[in-house]
Amino acid sequence: MKPLREQSYLILLALAPEPLYGYGIIAAVHELSDERIRLGAGTLYGALDRLATDGLLATDHEEVVDGRFRRYYRLTGAGRRVLITETQRLAQLARRATGRLGIPPFATTRAGR
Repeated sequence: MKPLREQSYLILLALAPEPLYGYGIIAAVHELSDERIRLGAGTLYGALDRLATDGLLATDHEEVVDGRFRRYYRLTGAGRRVLITETQRLAQLARRATGRLGIPPFATTRAGR
């Protein structure tokens, strides 16, 4: 399997604990990325369509709240497996990077200092 794009990885990670609807996913990705990534609706729904086509997520349920339609998405079993595999790959890459840089694993430092 080829590595996930960062946005796809973060969308799947956002859905790991519970089903979310569009705005909830956008907010979770923003938080998970330390506010680096702010998904627009078009980008989000394009990614959701691709991930659903790949069998990594599915519609959980739909509801109307204050007259607005919400579709909730959840990880599938395949999506959870892909997310775990990608998380392990990234952790291994981080271990290699810290070794090459000669810094303690997962040290919190500012780049260039």
